[in-house]
Amino acid sequence: MNDWPDGWSDSNRSNRSDRYGRGSAGAQPEGARVMRQVQRGPGTPGPRPSAPPYGGVPQQPTYDGGQGYGAAPDNGYDSGYNTGQVYGSPGGPDGPQGPGGADMRGPRPAPNWRRRIKWTAITLVTLLVVVSVGTYFWADSKLHRDVDLSKVIDRPETGKGTNYLIVGSDSRAGMSAEDKKKLHTGSAEGKRTDSMMILHVGDNGDTLVSLPRDSNVTIPTYKGSASGKTFQGTGRQVKLNAAYAEDGPTLLVRTIEYNTGLHIDHYVEIGFAGFANIVDAVGGVEMTLDQGFKDKYSGADFKAGKQTLNGEQALAFVRTRHAFAASDLQRTKNQQKFLSALAHQVATPGTVLNPFKLYPTMGSGLDSLTVDKDMSLWDLGSMFWAMKGVTGGDGKSMNMPISGSTGGNLVWDKAKVKTLVDELKNDQTVTVSGN
Repeated sequence: MNDWPDGWSDSNRSNRSDRYGRGSAGAQPEGARVMRQVQRGPGTPGPRPSAPPYGGVPQQPTYDGGQGYGAAPDNGYDSGYNTGQVYGSPGGPDGPQGPGGADMRGPRPAPNWRRRIKWTAITLVTLLVVVSVGTYFWADSKLHRDVDLSKVIDRPETGKGTNYLIVGSDSRAGMSAEDKKKLHTGSAEGKRTDSMMILHVGDNGDTLVSLPRDSNVTIPTYKGSASGKTFQGTGRQVKLNAAYAEDGPTLLVRTIEYNTGLHIDHYVEIGFAGFANIVDAVGGVEMTLDQGFKDKYSGADFKAGKQTLNGEQALAFVRTRHAFAASDLQRTKNQQKFLSALAHQVATPGTVLNPFKLYPTMGSGLDSLTVDKDMSLWDLGSMFWAMKGVTGGDGKSMNMPISGSTGGNLVWDKAKVKTLVDELKNDQTVTVSGN
């Protein structure tokens, strides 16, 4: 096999007597190839070095000005190889630091803290606004504005301040048979009220007045909420909760306004399931009971002392009346006591500042409320904070003044009721005491 390039042969090779190298017959070596020298720095004038004599080793160019490897360069150039540095390395001539370790980028500018704080504040405020607006529309969509107070006829004049009628009903809407058994609600048809309160919010102190469900009242002339038909009053005397059972919220409002002369501005109602869900969402409500009691009708079974009530226990607590000698009057006092504890539990930093607890609590509460068509979130918030203040001692809480009973119905003290209503209408400090 011929290892020579194409076009070459052994004869060509033998005729080249002037070649030098392996297989060459020439006596003289071929001339050393002279490579163009690369000038590394400022050159000095003079002839180029000639080729070394035969048998000699070509002198290698030095890059340190002839002073030997490792010496400091004097021609302004340093390859970096004699110090272990390479081009592009951090300490090399092409890196951030130039010759002598100087930082070629210059000093880093000091951070502009004022600008950073400004944009951080803008970002936080924007985020807060977005979350607040989103929460508002989410919460507003939860409200059930099903009560039309415009259907209430012959209403008294509006006074100073705002009057809320707060109702706890025994509505079993959405409850399964298992839920009814667990919460001891029974399966009675229709709806009744287990608690009714008037909350007056004004500039001279807030007042919470509980209306016993067994209060003796007169059913007036009213317009049916569904039929629109007018039903003439006959002077019929019933328990207050019978008005709600007969024609719902609008007749209840009409009956309270007729028997007190006080204008009701807003209506708020919550059912059994909603009440229990709020208590569970907030993680239970801590209460201290002076004495224990049992009631087979409500399912109550409590011991004296401090304890945390879950939703089922809380519902039993506010519904119990058969275990007390004062019956419905003691129940209204227990309801006010529990609402105070619940309001303070909801308003604690552990709930308000914890979105994983706040939103479930708000969702459970708002989704279970039935309010009038004119109720806004601002009105609802005002009601909540006023109730928290009143039940916490910043205001007055009382029962409607009672003078006696007839046929099992509680009779209001007409003189005291008139004084109470006049003070509420004029937003004056309440001087009347209740039972």
